[in-house]
Amino acid sequence: MPRIRCHYDDCAFLDEGYCSAAAVEIDPDNGCVTYTPNDEPLTEDEWEEEEEELDEWEDLDLDEEEDEEDIDDNWSED
Repeated sequence: MPRIRCHYDDCAFLDEGYCSAAAVEIDPDNGCVTYTPNDEPLTEDEWEEEEEELDEWEDLDLDEEEDEEDIDDNWSED
């Protein structure tokens, strides 16, 4: 089953950064139609945890971009 990374911090279906909804509907113009705001606001600890997790994902994205550049460089040398 595919896992969908969710960027809505206050979605009721958010579970450790991933969507836990049984079915997800995405509209190209409006984004996630399944999004349901959570009634409870994030506490400061939860907010900091979300920021740390986002930083980790950004670091992973940068690493992947560097790897892709290395692969492109290897192909262009031949």
